[in-house]
Amino acid sequence: MTTPIWMLLGFATWTVLLLCFTIGVYRWKLIFSGRAEVNAFRADQVEGAEWYKRAMRAHANCIENLPVFAAIVFALYVSGLGGAMVDTLCIAIMVARILQSLTHVCFQQTNVVATMRFAFFFAQVLSFIALIFILVRQ
Repeated sequence: MTTPIWMLLGFATWTVLLLCFTIGVYRWKLIFSGRAEVNAFRADQVEGAEWYKRAMRAHANCIENLPVFAAIVFALYVSGLGGAMVDTLCIAIMVARILQSLTHVCFQQTNVVATMRFAFFFAQVLSFIALIFILVRQ
């Protein structure tokens, strides 16, 4: 497998792990302790600890960006494009995604923390754009 495909798999894996070890653990703990019913977690009314609300948003952000990255990686694969720059940009996307999610979930969202989180997101967007430029240029 190519580096972009590995990074896409990593992105998908991170999305699942984030779901299981944040939202899942929080909900399972409440359900199994008898403090909440299985149907107590409404999608249209997020309630719970602040870190849990941030985890929900971090997971949703992964879900929102995964198809974008998948489309780019698919185009790279179909076109046969690769090389050091493509690999570096794909690795940068994966690293920035993990750091963005961790910053979102693990820290209270002060101006400094939100700025750091945005910087990690912006690194992903710039990498997406650079990969698209590489594809279009070819």
